[in-house]
Amino acid sequence: MEIVESLEDIPVQNPQAEDFSYTDLTWTKFGTTEHHDEVALIPYARVDEFIIGECSNPESPTRFHIERGRKRSRGSLKKYKRDEYLEYKMYWCSFGPENYGEGGGVLPSRKYRLKTRNRAARPQSMRGCMCNFVVKRLYARPSLALLIYNERRHVNKAGFVCHGPLDRDAIGPGAKKIPYICNEIQQQTMSMIYLGIPEENVLEKHIEGIERYCGSDATVNSLASQYVHKLGMIIKRSTHELDLDDHASIKIWAERNKKSIFSYQESSETDQFVLGIQTEWQLQQFVRFGHCSLVAADSTFGIKRLKYPLCTLLVFDSRGHALPVAWIISRSNLKSDVEKWMKILLQRAQSVEPGFRINGFIIDDAAMEIEPIRDTFCCPILFSLWRIRRSWLRNVVKKCDTIEVQRELFKCLGEVVYSIWDGIDTSKALERLTHDFADQTAFMQYFKSTWLPKIGMWLSTIKNLALASQEACGAIEAYHVKLKVKLFDDTHLNALKRVDWLVHKLTTELHSSYWLDRYADESDSFQNVKDDYIASTSWHRASEIPDSAVTLDQNNTLVAKVVSQRDTSVTRVVWNPGSEFALCDCAWSLQGNLCKHIVKVNTMCESRKGYGDSMSLRSFKEKLRSIKLKPMDDSIALDLSMALTLQMFDQIKQLVQLSGTDDISNIVNDLPVKWGCKKGRTTVGIPASIAAFTKSQKRKR
Repeated sequence: MEIVESLEDIPVQNPQAEDFSYTDLTWTKFGTTEHHDEVALIPYARVDEFIIGECSNPESPTRFHIERGRKRSRGSLKKYKRDEYLEYKMYWCSFGPENYGEGGGVLPSRKYRLKTRNRAARPQSMRGCMCNFVVKRLYARPSLALLIYNERRHVNKAGFVCHGPLDRDAIGPGAKKIPYICNEIQQQTMSMIYLGIPEENVLEKHIEGIERYCGSDATVNSLASQYVHKLGMIIKRSTHELDLDDHASIKIWAERNKKSIFSYQESSETDQFVLGIQTEWQLQQFVRFGHCSLVAADSTFGIKRLKYPLCTLLVFDSRGHALPVAWIISRSNLKSDVEKWMKILLQRAQSVEPGFRINGFIIDDAAMEIEPIRDTFCCPILFSLWRIRRSWLRNVVKKCDTIEVQRELFKCLGEVVYSIWDGIDTSKALERLTHDFADQTAFMQYFKSTWLPKIGMWLSTIKNLALASQEACGAIEAYHVKLKVKLFDDTHLNALKRVDWLVHKLTTELHSSYWLDRYADESDSFQNVKDDYIASTSWHRASEIPDSAVTLDQNNTLVAKVVSQRDTSVTRVVWNPGSEFALCDCAWSLQGNLCKHIVKVNTMCESRKGYGDSMSLRSFKEKLRSIKLKPMDDSIALDLSMALTLQMFDQIKQLVQLSGTDDISNIVNDLPVKWGCKKGRTTVGIPASIAAFTKSQKRKR
């Protein structure tokens, strides 16, 4: 848009519509290169119609009041410019400029106040809106008015929408009549809308939740319908692009969602970008399922396709499913950056539960820094094979044509990993692999360029760290697959390089999906959602396969067969059973995933002769063997080691009893009675955070 320096060059506009607004006019930049405004010329008689049109904006309906005004009498100026005013009025949105909302400030009292009838009805409705424009009745041409728009958007000083349907915090004048809506009902409604459930079904569940508090009423149902419709409109119109510039957009989001951010570092010449996200609900789940339990990391998601890789911290819920409790978006693997956000995350958990600690941390990338984990969480570190298994299997299936070559090549890759415990030289195992499958040029080219330079690092990590179980690997993989489906949808391919889009998807659709899964399971509602959630991992799907459906041939331990439960005429074949590198001919396995048939077969092979131990069991035995071979003198250190070993043995024994019983009361009756001292007996069994709070209250008294 060119800058016009003369008012004579700006055309007068007179729209045919009865009421018109900003969008009905053509705006011109008027002034100089250093200072210019967006202006338009209209007949002065139509100013009121323009104001009415601006008030009727569907996205931000409002009223405008006169914030400032001045007048001159005709003939008072002997010399004047073309844009001098006869009357000057600044119209301001009635939701501003003061801000009586949370964190807002009130302007100091004015020396005077214009008596206007269209002022905001109540001061408490003012939210710091900066939308304002100026109307100048021209001194040289009194029949014309010069419109000058200073701020078109209805936003506050921070740049956020502060009223209207697009404002998530808008309550409206009828707030006192709206029935009580707790956080649980609101989150349930939002989750259903984000997941695309029809509005009729959302409204039905929303009303059911409200009726638990205030009963059934026609007015309540009407207001609930309005609430659901409005919430759906807000979510539908919401966008990840708060600014055209991705850096500015994520900065605005971070300013608005401080409660959901535990670490934020902008990129600069010395620092790399780091954004750590954890909602209040995720913090609750972190404390609930992470305390004295395991935490896992899906560490390098989207390293090739996203602007910054995504690292997810996971806990395992009551069903053993992986639950995301924190997202870290960053390319930085520096020890200082990783240690910084890990310590902040631990402090957040300990602010809720002072005694919070974790018993183990599972990593899936050999290049991941482990020192910050040990220094922060002071716990053992385990390694998960799911990433290396999935990567190899996907490329074996993709680059090799026949199933026979695929199963033999995948088995040979497994032997390379097993060689670190079998006493075989790893270099010889690799040499055999490259020699036997030299004709598979596509795969060997991929393996030599991608894995051969770093295979030593990965095998060393696998050997030095204890390995995670098949169930844990399957749960992490299930989360990874779900995340991939949610993010890498074809409709979003153009936004993959924007951080604000990634943050929006994580905190809306993915967060809502897991929240609804947990809510459906614990409240025994949304039966379809609950069933899909329970069956979301291969481990749980495998538990539904009866032992009678599996055929293990003692004479041929290289093949196992599983009868399909959906179609009994179909039989799945599992090659190399009992190994993490088993291969099934089902479609799910051929996509690189750990399928239920392999899980079921491997579980049954553990108790059968002729089949080798799983890698996690081999790793565990190797750790015990290494401890046994270490020379120990007859000292207190030996007593401490013995005590810790016996304690671990008792815990394992109790877990085996718990998993193998159908009646938990038999185990509970055999547990020893624990007595607390008389002074602290009232707080035995109470979470540490509550007990500490009650003690502090007693001291104050």
